[in-house]
Amino acid sequence: MLKRKSSWRQRLVLAVVALVVAGVTNAASAATVGETGYKYYEIGDLKAPRPGATQAAMLLMGGGDWVPEAFHWWVERAGHGRVLILRASGDDNMQKELYNDIGGVTAVQTLVFHDRKAADDPQVLQMVRDADAIFLAGGDQARYVRFWKGTQLNALLDDHVRAGKPIGGTSAGLAVLGHHAYGALDGGSVDSATALADPMGSAVTMDHGFLAMPFLSNVVTDTHFARRNRLGRLIVFVARAAQTAGSNNIIGLGVDEDAALCVEADGRGRVYALGDGYAWLVQPRHSPQRLAAGQALDFKGVPVTAAGKNSVLHLDTFKVDNPAFTAVANVVDGRLQLLPR
Repeated sequence: MLKRKSSWRQRLVLAVVALVVAGVTNAASAATVGETGYKYYEIGDLKAPRPGATQAAMLLMGGGDWVPEAFHWWVERAGHGRVLILRASGDDNMQKELYNDIGGVTAVQTLVFHDRKAADDPQVLQMVRDADAIFLAGGDQARYVRFWKGTQLNALLDDHVRAGKPIGGTSAGLAVLGHHAYGALDGGSVDSATALADPMGSAVTMDHGFLAMPFLSNVVTDTHFARRNRLGRLIVFVARAAQTAGSNNIIGLGVDEDAALCVEADGRGRVYALGDGYAWLVQPRHSPQRLAAGQALDFKGVPVTAAGKNSVLHLDTFKVDNPAFTAVANVVDGRLQLLPR
């Protein structure tokens, strides 16, 4: 009897110790911001081998709720291996959702940046090199530009894609994937009415040459598209980017909230959505009639094409098979009208 009682107590002590150790390990997964400039979280088995091969792919999400079918597609192209989430605000909620609800990956790591110095930190850079897939979370794209542009992390993100590994982004994370990007660098988020009324104003802060994604070298992206009425501002972004580039071959790509554009290695893109979500193409191919400081935009005859669930968007040519609809946008004195085509 004494032996059994002693054994029970030993097991209880061991169980308590195990819980304490687990708690310490979990707490250690979040780094101290003051010294490192970032917080770190992880879930899963970082030592597990990747089950399959990686494939080049882009998951372009418009913000809002996740589309599970799109994420399953992306996880498959990650070889069901290790995913790294990069963000500049928030915590580890997204990694929990990806690992527990989407599933099919060996591990998920999250880096939350709070300082530019973290983008040159050796441990951060090694995590980026080891990642099978990288996802840029939502938040504030101005922080991504300020924290990452011109850093070693910036170069490694481009290397990751060149190595044939998948990348993705949602909301602010999608906003910086195009070569031309709206940076929101004034601390706000310009709406369509403001942008159309003063397209050369200080609220329209454009950035260029941050990331080098395949098929997006002449593209400006935007998110939360139809729900936040962003067609007008995307037309302004395209006009501004074209002026800077000295070329009319600039394309606007907007993705609706609760939708995702999944792009294969050859540039074929398909839309997955929870409802009637689209990927919108804005393709003017000509200069605005008026784009001047302190004056409202005049930009007539801008073709707009929407790719839906039954469409195929070819990003190598920006042609759309079986579009959901086509239209023409006319902007006169800063007022936008969308007409069927």
